[in-house]
Amino acid sequence: MTQAAPSPLTASELVDEYFIETRNRVLELAAFLDRVDLAGGASDFRMHALEDAIAALSGERATRVSRIQLLFSDPTTELRPALDRKGAVGAFDDGR
Repeated sequence: MTQAAPSPLTASELVDEYFIETRNRVLELAAFLDRVDLAGGASDFRMHALEDAIAALSGERATRVSRIQLLFSDPTTELRPALDRKGAVGAFDDGR
């Protein structure tokens, strides 16, 4: 795995620059999850992938992005005979 380039900003500068934006994204995520729950919840492969990604956020710090990208990625290598959807759905259906 390739090591990311260090940031030209200090940790404090990064927090100063991006905290409010990131805080808003966390609130957006919480609101989305609340809406899904209020609608009866969703037993959907995309929600399973999202739950796994949220759990990965509290894991090992140096590899969060790569682990979360893998959670949403299709791990298969064989070609499909035809496209099964018109567009991407954002997560891989692992059959759970």
